[in-house]
Amino acid sequence: MSGLMSRLKRILITGGAGFIGSRLCEVLLEKGDDVICVDNFFTSHESNVQHLIANPRFELIRHDITLPLTLEAAFEVDEIYNLACPAAPEHYQRDPVKTMQTSFVGSMNMLELAKRCRAKILQASTSEVYGDPEEHPQTESYPGRVNPIGPRACYDEGKRAAETLFTDYHRMHKIPIRIVRIFNTYGPRMHPFDGRVVSNFIRQALNHEPITLFGDGSQTRSFCYRDDLIDGLIRMMENNRDFTGPVNMGNPHEITIRELAELVISLTDSRSEIVRHPCPVDDPVRRRPDITLAQKMLHWKPYTPLNLGLQKTIDWSRSINFTDFLAPAPSRNPSDLNASDLKNV
Repeated sequence: MSGLMSRLKRILITGGAGFIGSRLCEVLLEKGDDVICVDNFFTSHESNVQHLIANPRFELIRHDITLPLTLEAAFEVDEIYNLACPAAPEHYQRDPVKTMQTSFVGSMNMLELAKRCRAKILQASTSEVYGDPEEHPQTESYPGRVNPIGPRACYDEGKRAAETLFTDYHRMHKIPIRIVRIFNTYGPRMHPFDGRVVSNFIRQALNHEPITLFGDGSQTRSFCYRDDLIDGLIRMMENNRDFTGPVNMGNPHEITIRELAELVISLTDSRSEIVRHPCPVDDPVRRRPDITLAQKMLHWKPYTPLNLGLQKTIDWSRSINFTDFLAPAPSRNPSDLNASDLKNV
């Protein structure tokens, strides 16, 4: 903050205990803001936010956003980051109907909350809205090529529907929205069994297990380190222009999946060997963001080299017990929640 002291913000983060959300909570607390973390712990882990519980400016609510959030603590928020939704195939395909509900009904509930609070709200969308793209690299104007009835559609189409909902709320109710299309992101606190390629490769390499490569490994992805993404999310939320997005956020450095596997093996000094499996249905062949718009409007680009970000993720992975993440997510009916659940993990 510059000049006179500004009023600190009260910020709500759905999916706030996830590997991206929990770090966002930390950064915003470091900035001096009050943070309300909302999570149902379906794919996240309690250890991600346990160290924040003692902070008087941090509140934790166990809640599923497919139900309206009416707790008094959430009524006067200034900003909402809507990050809630399983983002890995292993998780979002487990209950595809629930995934669609989270993207659409959950987004509507958060938009209604933003409407009541007159809050600015950011939607964490995804590069998956482009499907298996025919345009490369992908720009925000590209409408995408998504299979609406494929096994990935619950996530792809759910996020596309959420973007539509956000845009229509903005048109009808003048809600200040922000839409960010997140490309492959990695970093500490990734769930080691989420099925994503970075977490899979690191877990397998550290255990000296075979590295599972789907297809011939020639598919490409562009991997953005978590902290670089969070810097972009905050820049997008805080920009005072009438810039709603959508805007791509990712690392334009493209790498094949085989190259990634070989790099992880090298960084972990693993004895793992690479084994091939058939490609999943509708798996995109190429994925790389065009971040021209983010650079122009937000002065944002990622800075963390892949080998450095991977090393930080590997170091964190060495510090955890993988079996701790095999326990099922807490089962509790969100409708039973009340104010006593604040700060209760």
